Amino acid sequence: MPVPGYDPEDIDGTLEALLEPDEIEDYLDDEQLEAYRNGGEDLVDLLEGDEIRRILDRKEASVDAPD
Repeated sequence: MPVPGYDPEDIDGTLEALLEPDEIEDYLDDEQLEAYRNGGEDLVDLLEGDEIRRILDRKEASVDAPD
């Protein structure tokens, strides 16, 4: 599910970078996982908006903000 206002390719790349391969399996059912692995679908198309936000929050949490 695309997040309005963001480039889906950028989000997909970030999701892939933040998730370990075995974590991807936790988010997708067998059919979705097969479509993803075969290149037919991107994570941004397969995950729900709240799942995407939760994963992207990892990136924000890992960035050190200056004091």
